Amino acid sequence: MAVVLLDQRLRFPNPELADPEGLVAIGGDLSLPRLLLAYRSGVFPWTVQPITWWSPDPRAIFELDAFHASRSLRRVLRNGEFEITLDKAFRQVMEGCAAPGPGRRMTWITREFLEAYACLHEQGHAHSLECWLRGELVGGIYGVALGGLFAGESMFHTVSNASKVALYHLVEHLRCRKFGLFDIQMLTPITAQLGGVAIRRKEYLRRLAGAVAKSCLF
Repeated sequence: MAVVLLDQRLRFPNPELADPEGLVAIGGDLSLPRLLLAYRSGVFPWTVQPITWWSPDPRAIFELDAFHASRSLRRVLRNGEFEITLDKAFRQVMEGCAAPGPGRRMTWITREFLEAYACLHEQGHAHSLECWLRGELVGGIYGVALGGLFAGESMFHTVSNASKVALYHLVEHLRCRKFGLFDIQMLTPITAQLGGVAIRRKEYLRRLAGAVAKSCLF
């Protein structure tokens, strides 16, 4: 199937009709209504010139009851050296994720993404979890929450273990709030080590429908 070119109408094609790499559509905008519809539909944006919309198969998630905290991570958690906060520094977390880091010279998080997701945050749809060390932001993760879905977008760290500690606390928070689905889009070495798994897109979309129908407060 040819990739759909979006216009100003608020719509997305069926994600099951994505091309073999997961590309669903091109165009549209990063407005709040379109972004919310995208996440409800199992689609997320990845670039801005042009704007591209994706639904990969397979799709990576964390099973909230199967997060794996290694012995070394549990030792770090017991030491309690990191302070954890929620929604205290959303833009700073995004900027940390956008900054060059070890093995990462550039990211997809452009100024357009910063402004669009800051708007989502201001309207209560995007959230961050921060990891602090002696008053300095050293790690964090941000994403979009809709019903019982949390769609993790990106995370960063500037000191060892900070992103793993942030993920651990985010999973515990989502479990406590009865979320049904923690989407992480694609597996990375870190998320695979922590228990992330890949499921077929059809199964992801089935679980997504149930998750967004839930009423959960982040």
